[in-house]
Amino acid sequence: MGKYKVKVDRMLCIGTADCVKIAPNTFELDDEAKSVVKKQNGDPNEKILEAAKVCPVLAIIVEDEDGKQIYP
Repeated sequence: MGKYKVKVDRMLCIGTADCVKIAPNTFELDDEAKSVVKKQNGDPNEKILEAAKVCPVLAIIVEDEDGKQIYP
């Protein structure tokens, strides 16, 4: 399995920071308390996918290395 590419839809993000708690090397909150990608592949794929799945508004988009969206 290759590395995931992750994006955050800032229009959807409500700043719960659950993603930061699960994958702190990949996500951080910016000065508007919205999640941003700090470092692509900062955490293992499993943690990145878990972080996306706990987002209550599905603001985290995960793609495989070929650009195919795998979540949500």
